[in-house]
Amino acid sequence: MTREKFNLEFIFKASPAMLYQFFTTPAGLTRWFCDSADITNNTFTFEWDGSEEIANLIEDVHDEKLVFQWDDSNENEYWEVKMYKSPITNETVLEITDFADSDEVEEQKDFWKEQINQLRAVIGG
Repeated sequence: MTREKFNLEFIFKASPAMLYQFFTTPAGLTRWFCDSADITNNTFTFEWDGSEEIANLIEDVHDEKLVFQWDDSNENEYWEVKMYKSPITNETVLEITDFADSDEVEEQKDFWKEQINQLRAVIGG
């Protein structure tokens, strides 16, 4: 099965600094992304319905960009989060880049859309 890279873009009224906190703290992550989260150094352990997944933070540009790699993913695969202010609208743009099997891309996009909708509900916009 081939793996495909995909990108999603979302607009927020919240600042990049606020969004960053929801991706880098256990309290922030459990409010929208997973049931529980533990962070030790650059290792993030996420739990959903009793199942754990481990991701390593491989790049961190404060308030701008985070790049993670799942423990069980291919060496050249990652998931990335970018946050920046649009110079035209002054709204915050949140970009997600991820990989999925070619027959699961739409399912994975739906997962991210649902999670981001939960984040939006928590942040209020």
